[in-house]
Amino acid sequence: MKDSSNFSFAERVESLKAGSVAGLSCLLAFGSIALVNTLILAQRWDALASLRVRAIDLNFGLRGLMALLGGFLFGVTYRYAIRGDTNPQLKSGVVLAFGLVRAFGQLDAGFNFEAGKMPVLQELVPFAVVGVESVVLFAIAGLMLDWAIRRSWIQPFGRS
Repeated sequence: MKDSSNFSFAERVESLKAGSVAGLSCLLAFGSIALVNTLILAQRWDALASLRVRAIDLNFGLRGLMALLGGFLFGVTYRYAIRGDTNPQLKSGVVLAFGLVRAFGQLDAGFNFEAGKMPVLQELVPFAVVGVESVVLFAIAGLMLDWAIRRSWIQPFGRS
């Protein structure tokens, strides 16, 4: 039986390259953002003190691993979703979808309020910053993928 799938070995290799570029981009952006949070945001605003990285420990490593894996999945999906399209809304939609899902996941995990207690604005500010960071992580990965595709280091889906 003949395989009629567009997912040839060459397509899989290109997806692996796209995932690797996006994963590494997200990991580097995650580290850079942690540095900015620690050295600038947490120093200037008391409401953001919880964003400070106190030590490179298991927690930080796991968060970095999640950024790497999320970036990898983003890269594979982004390459498939945009194909050869230059539509900026499509590209932005993929970035926002991944960024918002990550942000909402962090928000869901971080909210630990007593029953009936409404969060105050000061408690929501770190979540808003982390939400913006999530979108920025995937925006950086998307820009890196677009750059690699323009340089023909990665082929858009359907062209390899």
